Amino acid sequence: MSKRLMEEVQQKNRIYQKILDEIDVGVHVVNSDGKTIIYNKKMREIEGMNIEDVLDKNLLDVFSFNKNEDSTLLEALHKGTVIKNAKQTYFNNKRQEITTINHTSPIIENHTRIGAMEIARDVTKLEKIIRENILNKGDTRYTFDSIIGNSSQIKEVITLSKRATRTHSSVLIVGETGTGKELFAQSIHNGSNRSSKPFISQNCAALPDSLIEGLLFGTKKGAFTGSVERPGLFEQAEGGTLLLDEINSLNPALQAKLLRVIQEKTVRRVGDTKDRQVDVRIIATINEDPIEAISNDRLRKDLYYRLSVVSLFIPPLRERKNDISDLLQFFIDKYNQLFSMNVKEIDEEVLERFLQYDWPGNVRELEHIVEGTMNLMDQEETITYSHLPIQFRRKPQFQTGVNQTTELDDLLLQKGKQIKPLDQYMEEVETYYLNKALQQHEYNITKTAKALGISRQNLQYRIKKHNLEIVR
Repeated sequence: MSKRLMEEVQQKNRIYQKILDEIDVGVHVVNSDGKTIIYNKKMREIEGMNIEDVLDKNLLDVFSFNKNEDSTLLEALHKGTVIKNAKQTYFNNKRQEITTINHTSPIIENHTRIGAMEIARDVTKLEKIIRENILNKGDTRYTFDSIIGNSSQIKEVITLSKRATRTHSSVLIVGETGTGKELFAQSIHNGSNRSSKPFISQNCAALPDSLIEGLLFGTKKGAFTGSVERPGLFEQAEGGTLLLDEINSLNPALQAKLLRVIQEKTVRRVGDTKDRQVDVRIIATINEDPIEAISNDRLRKDLYYRLSVVSLFIPPLRERKNDISDLLQFFIDKYNQLFSMNVKEIDEEVLERFLQYDWPGNVRELEHIVEGTMNLMDQEETITYSHLPIQFRRKPQFQTGVNQTTELDDLLLQKGKQIKPLDQYMEEVETYYLNKALQQHEYNITKTAKALGISRQNLQYRIKKHNLEIVR
């Protein structure tokens, strides 16, 4: 072969390799001995492998398969079988599970099989999501007894929710993030005559539109490249309850399809022409005012009316502060058990600060603060201010919501109080003083810096250092 011809061949090989690495499907080719000879970039991404781990190595020396399952590549190589749209689950050399939809065929030359090729699409994440969303009865652990609180606000919602267990009507649960919407949804399911049937939960914001339609309604085999025959969540929840979390995150087209399913009580899989009857109770949640969501085109008005046959409004924690003490005791007991600790109470000073704070993250934020606090404790039996996570103590709202005299007194040495390390004491004093100066000058950086006798840059550095919030 001439030098020029060899250069042309090498150039073509580089072009072929470039094309293979640019296409958005995995390509894996083995020779007649089952050794990898082509392994493109997308395939490496799907399988989480480096090219040197796979190239020129026998397939079975790199990948493993479940018992009674064979490699589709080797099946095509040894049996000459053409395999279309086959789902395969296997493991890489790190024992990480991979699931792909494969189109596999032998490579034949002069009536002899000289290898096999496979084109693969990754469905690993989709398979994982489906498994995580199919909850059996044992996973729906919440009942109305799980709801902590004796305030009139929470008792009213519990009463309305219990009434909703008697019917099969759709329920719309409205509440800020962290208020416990899924807790109410599970309680309604477990209190109804559907409690022995599936409870399936899907966060509508967790998936792109291209995936969630097939996940909700199911897919028909061959409807698109890589599609398999799979029932959707509506079919899987037959006879039970389907919780659609953050319904306002679905695009309008999907909301329209969802409305049709709820109205007709039938579902059509993606790519299918057949309607299937479904008996499913729908509970939806939304983390904003539904009227505002409608005004901003995040929720279809007709879907809202269909879902809100029963509407429940979960109050934020700032509107039910009488429940904070009960919630605190519940979370302390929970983490005592998990952490093998013996925390018995919370200091009155800390409780007072909790009662003054607005809790933008609601009950979930309160639980995280208790968990974080108990991680910082040793053998103490009382939660004090010094145990609270530093990022929480630095919150301006948490600090300024307390009586100023009490707060300043906290920074001074008092009889019977534990002496703090000097650096901690100085940091708390500086944080307190900067907050007060900023408030006094309405958070104007220039005026505050001038009053403190420091430069703007110095003040901005300290604001960043202490993680202070600037209120506009």
